[in-house]
Amino acid sequence: MKLAADYLVYLVVRIALCIVQALPLELSLRIAVPLLRALTEVFKIRADVIDDNLRHAFPNLTTKERAILARRHWEHLLQMIIEIALAHRKIHLTNWRDHIHFKNKRRLVRTLLDRRPQVIVSGHYGNFEVGGMVFGLFGFPIFTISRPLDNPFLDAFFNQQRSKNGLHMLKKQGSAKEAEALLSSGTSLLVLGDQAAGDRGCWVDFFGRPASTHKAIALFGLTFAAPMIVAYCKRMDRTLHFELGCSGVVDPEVHREEYQGVRELTCWYTQHLESIIREDPHQYWWAHRRWKGKPRERKRKRSAA
Repeated sequence: MKLAADYLVYLVVRIALCIVQALPLELSLRIAVPLLRALTEVFKIRADVIDDNLRHAFPNLTTKERAILARRHWEHLLQMIIEIALAHRKIHLTNWRDHIHFKNKRRLVRTLLDRRPQVIVSGHYGNFEVGGMVFGLFGFPIFTISRPLDNPFLDAFFNQQRSKNGLHMLKKQGSAKEAEALLSSGTSLLVLGDQAAGDRGCWVDFFGRPASTHKAIALFGLTFAAPMIVAYCKRMDRTLHFELGCSGVVDPEVHREEYQGVRELTCWYTQHLESIIREDPHQYWWAHRRWKGKPRERKRKRSAA
């Protein structure tokens, strides 16, 4: 029964994507307006979560300003869905300059051309799906680790779409050895660095609140002495036009202070992600439950006199 329901959902999603791909971009954006109103005014999906996140991240904003930012956040997500549906058809090696503007390109490309593997950290900001596609489009060998979708048909479909441009997908569970083999061969890891990691994660401040972060991201860099890049792909003045940028690079052969341990590396890329998000906060997933739980209180052992 569940398999049949999953397949029905898969068909609905595929039909919706086909409609978006068939319609002119301007018409798709107009159709999204009533859906935007339904999300923000009628159903008010995750309205409390979004408002709480914004209230903590930007305490100086008024209630009205938070409501405007929340609406712009949903507008961004709808545009993002349209862009994902169209990107594989619209952005190619022959016309990428019409859609992609690079920031700090020389620094980014020079690091990616290094024979060592890299750990590329991004976040739920801008259109990170298109960002991963662009890396693969230019021939950089990259893989990412993600939890499979609950719907096996949608999971297989989206993974197939990502792999078309060379983005290799690994399942979150049981892929450690395969990930290590790929890094050893020089393939780079692309990962979202703003996902909640539970009580046992590395707790660092993110927008002034403790946030649990996966230790594995820093451990991959430390284990393989891999340069770490904080990258982003944000929308510019209109749909399907992006700025692909490099916020910072930390190299174990140069920046030994940041590469002292897991916490130092985690703090480093988390601070960069926060700075990026503050530039265009409406392009961040404020509906995302980033701040879960609280750090455990550790008992301090008193040394004997």
